[in-house]
Amino acid sequence: MPSPLALYALDRGFSSELIFTPERAGEDIFLSNLKALEPELCITAAYGNILPSKFLNIPPLGTVNIHPSLLPLYRGAAPVQRALQDGVKETGVSLAFTVRALDAGPIISCGRLEIDNQIKAPDLLELLFSEGSKLLIHELPSILDGSARLKAQPQDDSKATLAPKITPEESWLSFDEEAPVLHNKVGQEPELRLELLTRKMVMKIS
Repeated sequence: MPSPLALYALDRGFSSELIFTPERAGEDIFLSNLKALEPELCITAAYGNILPSKFLNIPPLGTVNIHPSLLPLYRGAAPVQRALQDGVKETGVSLAFTVRALDAGPIISCGRLEIDNQIKAPDLLELLFSEGSKLLIHELPSILDGSARLKAQPQDDSKATLAPKITPEESWLSFDEEAPVLHNKVGQEPELRLELLTRKMVMKIS
């Protein structure tokens, strides 16, 4: 089944021959098709795997990733959920060149966003990617003329934090946990299950 992005492109008249939906970016057929297009630049967002060198070597201007955190904070697959879990008051979105390490490339630009304790992960994710798209449009001229490479700042790995996927075990809430912890968990994943330890029942939190 086509991805939401593929369906969006098809609905707007893009040829299906130009829309690739590989399971992995390292697939030979996909890389061959991509190379044939001779792209100058690749853009990624919400891609959950490390891109192989064979992919990164194709576009001469590199690959730029839109990442919904203030890198080097919250590198990984669940930056928004982990930020809400931690109860942070500020987050943001980063534009960074992609390297062969998890969300570790030089940062082109960042946008900061103050958040309250009522926002849920899906809403925050949508907001951050909207801001990230605007940031990309603003920075695109410097990326295309090469000056973004010169101004991009290396990340301080000593300040990096990781944001791995939420595990099934973390999806349970217990009344043994403190109220702020429960509140933050519900915000990070509105579909969490609530475990009532005193009764044999499960309730969904939304």
